[in-house]
Amino acid sequence: MLKLDRISAGYGAAQVLRDVSLSVSAGEILCLMGRNGAGKTTAMRAIMGLIPLMGGRVLLDGAEVSALPAHKVARAGIGYVPQGRGLFAGLTVAQNLEIGMRTRASPPDVLEEVLALFPRLRERYRQQAQTLSGGEQQMLATARALCLRPKALLLDEPTEGLQPSMVAAIRDVTLAMRAKGVAILLVEQRLDAVLQIADRVAFIENGRGGDVVPVEALARDRSIAARYLGV
Repeated sequence: MLKLDRISAGYGAAQVLRDVSLSVSAGEILCLMGRNGAGKTTAMRAIMGLIPLMGGRVLLDGAEVSALPAHKVARAGIGYVPQGRGLFAGLTVAQNLEIGMRTRASPPDVLEEVLALFPRLRERYRQQAQTLSGGEQQMLATARALCLRPKALLLDEPTEGLQPSMVAAIRDVTLAMRAKGVAILLVEQRLDAVLQIADRVAFIENGRGGDVVPVEALARDRSIAARYLGV
């Protein structure tokens, strides 16, 4: 389980998150939703140790990871696919995946499992990441995170700007990871997409945690989402 225990975080003196708490169980997809600037990406970066906490704790399977440097957070078992992908553009597909493999010393069969999920990457294996299409780059960013054999997976708007076939491929892999018991925290802006994939939805507003509802309740009453997402 991934747990945020009253975390506060920001950039320098500018505080963005204030006492945000949530938890994601193994084999669950929790979607984090809110307006632009609400603090969704900041929450992801805080979990990964990319920005320091001003208060609170992040725990993975009961062990605190929030005191660790970012590379050790990943080594503990949290995979991160950031908005914008964060690939090493001049490195090949193979080299980007190797970085993921080395993070937790994953055995060779993990790489084969990942390439089976993304056969397009096997075809592009020796190409530089910068030569891939946007959808292929998103596949590579996701595949690199999966090479860690993550216990928890953070996905920050993974389907933004992708064509429908690529959206479907990323969705299918996300569901496959849930079936394997991975705890998944997903940032997604499109409500219809959330209703298709999430188990629960946690809303965030002005850096504070809001309602956390089962996706079935949100499907019955979309006014819940309108309160947090409306302009």
